[in-house]
Amino acid sequence: MGPDVLVPLSGMLMVVLIVVGFPLARAHAKRMERDAGAPRLPNDLTERLTRMEQAIESVALEVERISEGQRFTTKLLSERAPEAPPANRPGGVPLNAPSRAPGSSDAR
Repeated sequence: MGPDVLVPLSGMLMVVLIVVGFPLARAHAKRMERDAGAPRLPNDLTERLTRMEQAIESVALEVERISEGQRFTTKLLSERAPEAPPANRPGGVPLNAPSRAPGSSDAR
């Protein structure tokens, strides 16, 4: 085999390798990039996180039930409570103010 056969043969071989090899190398690089982006968690850790999520959801449900009961109780108490008496009498003196005789002094 002389150089006149070897040079075109190696040129065609290079073109075939580039046309086939470049897409393969690109696909392999994408697969490596995708796998590196999402770290894999061990199964026991995944199961533990699932149990924690369920426990948190059940606690949230119970808190919602408690708050709804609190709202209901508050509503009932506000409906049953009599109207509050006015703070001041018509004369402007509070109801619980101590009565003083006219002319007495507050000197202590």
